Amino acid sequence: MTAEASQARLSQGPSSDGLRPLRIALLTYKGNPFCGGQGVYVRHLSRELARLGHQVEVIGAQPYPVLDEGYDGLSLTELPSLDLYRQPDPFRTPGRGEYRDWIDALEVGTMWTGGFPEPLTFSLRARRHLRARRGDFDVVHDNQTLGYGLLGDVGAPLVTTIHHPITVDRRLDLDAAKSRRRRASVRRWYAFTRMQKRVARRLPSVLTVSGTSRDEIIDHLGVRQDRIHVVHIGADTDLFAPDPSVPVVPGRIVTTSSADVPLKGLVFLVEALAEVRAEHPGAHLVVVGTRPAKGPVAQAIERHGLGGAVEFVKGISDAELVDLVRSAQVACVPSLYEGFSLPAAEAMATGTPLLATTGGAIPEVAGRDGETCLAVPPGDAQALAAGLSRLLGDPELRARLGAAGRERVLRHFTWARAAEGTVARYREAMARAGGAAPAAAPAPAPGPEPVAAGAAAEGVTVPGAVRTPAAEEPVTSHRESRATC
Repeated sequence: MTAEASQARLSQGPSSDGLRPLRIALLTYKGNPFCGGQGVYVRHLSRELARLGHQVEVIGAQPYPVLDEGYDGLSLTELPSLDLYRQPDPFRTPGRGEYRDWIDALEVGTMWTGGFPEPLTFSLRARRHLRARRGDFDVVHDNQTLGYGLLGDVGAPLVTTIHHPITVDRRLDLDAAKSRRRRASVRRWYAFTRMQKRVARRLPSVLTVSGTSRDEIIDHLGVRQDRIHVVHIGADTDLFAPDPSVPVVPGRIVTTSSADVPLKGLVFLVEALAEVRAEHPGAHLVVVGTRPAKGPVAQAIERHGLGGAVEFVKGISDAELVDLVRSAQVACVPSLYEGFSLPAAEAMATGTPLLATTGGAIPEVAGRDGETCLAVPPGDAQALAAGLSRLLGDPELRARLGAAGRERVLRHFTWARAAEGTVARYREAMARAGGAAPAAAPAPAPGPEPVAAGAAAEGVTVPGAVRTPAAEEPVTSHRESRATC
C-alpha cells in the first residue's frame, strides 16, 4: 500500500468512511495537468476519491484532463469546446462546419470581442449534459467554472471549488498594464469575473484550498463565510519524494511558471539571478514553463545577458519533473500571490530546500521562515537574491530546511487527506439538499443587456451575452492567462 493510501486509512469495504460509495461528477473547463493548478487538482483528487471507493466521472473540455490509470471507479467524459486557444493557432476562427449550436456561436463571439468565454460556455454545455443524465450522480463538483449554467437545477447537489478569486489576477494584470489601451484589453479579457462573482454569491457550498483564499473569496466575491470550507490540497508524496541516487547539480535553481503573467513574479527571480551570479557564477535557473518571446521576463533575460543561464522546459513527464526538482540546490516560488502553491508543496515533498515569497497563501503551505523554508517579501528582487545566495552557500541549511519541509508536507498536505475532507463536504451538501438538487435560481439579468436566444430557450439567463457578428475579424490581445491553461 502506498504512503498516500496509508494516510487515508483505506478499508477493504466499498467506501473507506463506511458509508455508501458516491457517484461523483467532477467538472473542469480546463484540465491540463502540466499548465496551471486546476488540472493538477482534478488529476490527483479524482485518483484519491477513487481510492476511497467512490465512482468518479471527470467531465472536462480541452485540453482534456489526464487521469491516472488503474482505477475501476475513475473515468473521463469529454465535453468539447471549440478549443479556440489551442496551439499552434490560438485565437483561431473556426470553420463554418465546426459550429454545432448557439453555445459555439457565443464562444466565438466573445473571443472576437476580446473576452474569455470558456467558463460561461462550458457551464452551459455541462448544464445540458447533467440535466440529460439526471439520476446518474449523487453530487456534482465544479472546479472553479463559476458559470451561469451551473446555477439552478443541475440534477444533483452542487459543491464548488474556488482555488482563489481570479479578480486577484485581474488586479495584478491591471497594475502591470502600461497603457490605456492595454488596461482596456485587460478589463475586457477578465469580464468573466463579473459572472463568477454573481454565481459565487449564490452557491450553497464552496470549498477552497487555504485560509488566505477563504478570506479573499469573502472580500472579493462576497460569499458568506458560513458557506465556505477550507480543504487543504497537497503533493503526491509517493511521486514527489527524496531520491539520493539523483545527483544534485551545483548552482541549479528550479521554479515553475505556468503562464507569463505578473502574478507569477518570474521577472523578479530573473533580476535576482543576475545579482546572485556575481557571488555564485555557476548559479542558473530552470523554469518549468514556456519561454516568453517578449515582455518583462524576456527583456530582463536579454538586459542581463542571461540567455545561457536561464532554461525553459515544457512538456516533461512526471518522472522528469520530479528528478528536475530533486536535482536542484534550491526550489523557488517567486509569486506575488498564490491561493495555495502546489509547486511549493511538491518541492518540499522531494526534500529540496525552498525559497518562497510571502504572497497570498504561500506561508500557509511553506511554513515559518528559517524552519521549513526561507521566506521573503513578494516583488523584491534583492530579497530573493539574498535568500538564493544564503542557500547556495550553506549546505547544512539546505539539508535542514529540506528535511523539515518534507515532514511538514507529510503532516499536513497530502491528496489522501484532501479527498477525505472533500467527501465529508459532499455528504454535508447531500444532506442539506435532502437528496435533491440545490434550489438556487439563475441569476437575474442586471439590466436591458441582450440575452442569447438559445440560452433563453433552455431556461438559462446569461447577462450580457454577446451576439456573434455574422462576419468579423477577431479582436484579440493574444495574451496568455492562467485561465487559458
